[in-house]
Parts: sequence; structure tokens; C-alpha cells
Amino acid sequence: MTGVLLLCGLVFLLPTESCRTLYQAASRSKEKVSSGPSAVCDGVCVDSSHCSQPCPPDTQGNMGFLCRQKQWHKTTDTCRTLNTFNIFEDTEANSVQPFKENVKIHEYAAKQETITEKLLRRCPKDLSCVLRKIQESPRMPGNIAVIVDLLHNISTSVAFRGGVDKAKMQSYSAMANHILNSKSISNWTFIPDQNSSNVLLHSVNSFARNLLVKKHPIDILDAFIHTLGTTISGENNGKNLTFSMRVNDTDHNVTGRVMISRDELQKLPSPSQVVSIAFPTLGAILEASLLENNTVNGLVLSVILPKELQMISLSFEKISKSEERRTQCVGWHSLESRWDRQACMMIQENSQHAVCKCRPSNLFTSFSILMSPHILESPILTYITYIGLGISICSLILCLSIEALVWSQVTKTEISYLRHLCIANVAATLLMADVWFVVASFLSGPVAHHNACVAATFFVHFFYLAVFFWMLAKALLILYGILIVFHTLPKSVLVASLFSVGYGCPLIIAVITVAVTEPGKGYLRPEACWLNWDMTKALLAFVVPALAIVVVNLITVTLVIVKTQRAAIGSSMFHEVRAIVRISKNIAILTPLLGLTWGFGIATVVNDRSLTFHIIFSLLNAFQGFFILVFGTILDPKIREALKGRITSAKWISRMSENVSSDFSCHPTKGPS
Repeated sequence: MTGVLLLCGLVFLLPTESCRTLYQAASRSKEKVSSGPSAVCDGVCVDSSHCSQPCPPDTQGNMGFLCRQKQWHKTTDTCRTLNTFNIFEDTEANSVQPFKENVKIHEYAAKQETITEKLLRRCPKDLSCVLRKIQESPRMPGNIAVIVDLLHNISTSVAFRGGVDKAKMQSYSAMANHILNSKSISNWTFIPDQNSSNVLLHSVNSFARNLLVKKHPIDILDAFIHTLGTTISGENNGKNLTFSMRVNDTDHNVTGRVMISRDELQKLPSPSQVVSIAFPTLGAILEASLLENNTVNGLVLSVILPKELQMISLSFEKISKSEERRTQCVGWHSLESRWDRQACMMIQENSQHAVCKCRPSNLFTSFSILMSPHILESPILTYITYIGLGISICSLILCLSIEALVWSQVTKTEISYLRHLCIANVAATLLMADVWFVVASFLSGPVAHHNACVAATFFVHFFYLAVFFWMLAKALLILYGILIVFHTLPKSVLVASLFSVGYGCPLIIAVITVAVTEPGKGYLRPEACWLNWDMTKALLAFVVPALAIVVVNLITVTLVIVKTQRAAIGSSMFHEVRAIVRISKNIAILTPLLGLTWGFGIATVVNDRSLTFHIIFSLLNAFQGFFILVFGTILDPKIREALKGRITSAKWISRMSENVSSDFSCHPTKGPS
């Protein structure tokens, strides 16, 4: 069967301490086995030194140890009772040479018939002639490696590419089930080939790809692997494959579901088949290959689809129902043996379940869900953000009020008019951005308000970009005045140009970002109303323009300093030079502040576990409005003079009113007698 292979599961990026699952039990078991000291090695234990010793009697192989803190700790184990020849029920060990150390199954294939040829000769109908020996064998690391190698050789054999029936699939699943047992998880740690778990996964999927589903659905259930196969066609309204498996020693079962929509089924030109496999322990076995501190939190699902299907949804019941951890959809990268966050997207999540939508491709052969480990739930961040935003919004309202109050006094020249036009729009756009930021924060969380969240994110993105582009417009205006002449172009043309830069450019970027990423549900982060980073890197549509503008503005300020120093010497334009210098000082102060803010924002993305970066970012981001009020308005001498004049004028008018009122009360007008 040709098709696309998917693997899905539910994974936590950060181990949940309260999760009483087999994964934690396995982790504790692994730690106990791998960390426990051993006194079997002779000689002095020097840190970082190695030693080895033979396996116990009646087993072949050896065990390797590493000295840590003056004690020997086991690191590798190849002890085994199985080999190429005694794996069959009626052994042929007498007719062949004994099993040699470190010789794999495929190395014997060149000398005589291959293991699959022998299987087909001995038990051609169902491969059952090796089952008893495998199921009776101890689940020691060496035996696990032998069985993985056996399953790999079977799955890559040309003999099965024409089709695998139910009987062969049952035997194959039973072999895999033996080494997927929860009691064997800790022993996977000591297999020298750390890629063995990935080889097992790839082998099971490759063999299942050849499974032939005829008229009746196939349902092969073992304790640690469950295979479902069925036919699908465009006539179906939709197709669901549901699994329910026990994940620990309790009676609690966890469910998983593969969901194919009717729209996807319409793409099938003819009836096809889909095979899905559920693994309750595979996540723990793959744990050594996962991202740092990852833990699977549900069934792992492998799905073999017709190549025409472009999208599939998978639903997982969470093992740990903790609401403190957020999940992310990921895919298993079979070539690099790791989970990858760019493979899937989260479409729904609550404390009980998570739903992923995954797109099959040649790059990703598996998919799952991860829980993010680095969410900082710190009350201080919440207080800083909302108190700071309140101060910022009040500061921006005060800034705009002051600008409106003194507008006629401070915009008498074209230079001052354009300068105050820029600062007013910087304040207005930042005010709108802060307001939408508050709206977005209330919509963040599980995507229950997806459309509203998209709208809020769009406006936050647009208005924050507009802040930077108005800063850029201000810098370009200064550069234009220095390098050319301010009065070369009409005032209306300059104003139109400023608005085009200040609002046109951010609008184009924001629209393109949402248009490109939202159809694939890659616009938003799964946990917040803000631009996605893990899957589509949509956040770059803000970070790149903002930081580029910071660099351009700093270069502009440098040029202004050089030019104005030359022009100030003996220049008749001394007052204009002073005005330009004053403007450039504001840019020199505000631009680094704004750029530094989002520079620390990038630091929180790169190192999202650092509380220090988060606190600095929250402080700088929340108090932007206050910075603009102080450095853009209050410290401007012209504005202070205008305010002083307005206050003096208001006092004079008040005093005159008092005098008039006093005169009227002292000399009342007499009426006719």
C-alpha cells in the first residue's frame, strides 16, 4: 500500500510531578537502574573511567560501566539469551556455528538464507514459529536489540511488499508487544544503539504499510500495541478510528482518535484503506530521543493514509489532567529521531483532551503533541504587565492631551508641524496597541474564541508595527531635511508620505502575515493571542521590521550628529539646526528604548525559562507610553514653554474674571425707583 505515514501522540515538554503514569514509573526505574552504583568492576574507580564485565551465566554479551563520583554506574548492556539460531522453536543450532559476540542477524544473511527466508520456509502462513521463543525470553537489553533487529529485517524484506495478511500482522504485533511491555522500558536505556526505539517504530510502520484490508475491518489488539485497519471512500461522511488502552497498572484507560473529515474523503478517487496503530508505552521508550525534559502524556498514534489525503485530525485524552501545562502539536522526524514542532498545529485543547491537525509530508513521518515546559506562571509578571500597561495608557492619553492643548503654539513652522505630527501618531498607535494587547490577553488560552483572537492579534501586530514605522518616518524626515532641503516638497506631499510609511507599510506586513499563515492555522500561538513562533515563525513579521527600523534610526541619528556639527559652524540656519538636533535627541532616546524592549522580547523567545528576561521585557514593554510622555513631550522645551504660556494665560483670565466679578458685586447697577 502506498501512502503517507503519520505518528501522533500526546507529549509534555516538562515532566508533571503529579502524573502517576507508567512514564514516571519508567523514568524512576531508569534512574534507579542507571544511577545505582555497582561494585562488580575491579580496579580503582576514577571519574569518567570505563570498565566492562561479562554477563551472568547462561547469557551472552557484556555490561559497560562508567565511574561517576567514585562509584561505577551501568551505561550499556548487551546481555541476551536469544540469537539467530535459537530464536526458532526447533533450534538448528547443531547444524550451524555457535552465535558469536557482536554479530547481528543480517551478518549471517550473507552466509546462508536470510532470517526472513527462514521464517517463510518454517512458518509461511503466520510467522508464528518464533513467537514462543520470543515471548518466553527475558526482556533484557540484548534480547530487545535482537528482536528489534529481527523486526527490522522482516519489515524490509521484499517478500512482504506484495501484501501482509491479518495472520502475519498478528504475529508481528505479538513480537513487538513483547518488547513494548511497560516492564521493559528501563532496559531500553542500556541498548548501545540509542536509535533502536526509532528503528522499532519505523519497522512496525513499514510492515503495517503492507497490510491488506479486504472486506472486513482488521482489529488486532495486544496490551501494548493496537492495530486497526479499515476501508474509506468519498461516500463516507467521515471516518473515526478510536482506541482505548490501559497506560499503567490501574484500570484507567486512555483514549485516542483518528478523525478524517468528509472534505478529505472527497479527494479519494476510489475506495482506499487506512491503518492506524496505537502505542501506550512508545512515548516513554522514545523519551531518550525527545527534546529536553519531554514526557508523553497520552497514546502515541501511527496512521498510514492514502497519499491523496492532505490533512488529518487526531484527538488525545490526556493522562495527566493538569491545567498548568500547555500542549503543542509536534511530529516525529524519523530521519533525525526527534519530535519537531513544525509538523502539526493545535486546533482545540482543554484540561481533558487535545486535538491536533496534521499535514502529511515527505519530511515528517510521525506526529504528536508536546506540553511546553517553560511557561513562567509568575505573579510578578502579571502585576508588572497590567500595572505598567495602565500607567502606559494613562501616559499616552496625557501625551495626546498635551499635544492637542499646545498644538497651535508648537506647530507654527513646517518643521515643528511635521515633528509633532510624528510624535502624536507614535503615541496614538502605541495607545491603540496597548488597548488591543489587553483585549488579546483576555482572549488568550484554549482556542475557544479563535476568530476574535485572530482579530486581536492582527490589530496588536499592526499597531505595534505602526509605532516603529512612525519612528522610522520621523527619522527619515530628519534625514531628508539634513541632506536636502525641508521646503523642496509641498507640505501636503510630505504629510501623505509620512502616513504612507507610518500606516501603509505595517498594514501591508500585517495583512500578508495573516493571509499566509492563518489558512494553515499557523497564525496564532496555541496558548496566547499573539504571533506564532514554533510552527510558522510568524513572529518574524514583527521582529524583523522592528529591529531593522531600530538599526536604521540609529544610523540616521549618527548621520544627523555629523551633519549638524558641520552645519552649526558659521551657519545662518542656526535655529533650524538647533531644532533638528532637538528632534534627533528624541529619536536617539526613544529608538533604543523601543528597540531594547523588543530585543529582550527576542531573548524571552530564545531563553523562555529566564525569569530575569521576562521581568525586564515586561517592564520595558509596559512602560513604553510613559517613556514617550517623558522623552517625547515633557522634555521638549517648546512644549514646556507653550504649557507655561497656557497656564499663565489661564491664570490671567481667571484673575480678570475674579476682578470683574468683584467690581460687579461692589457697584451694583441700580434699577428705576
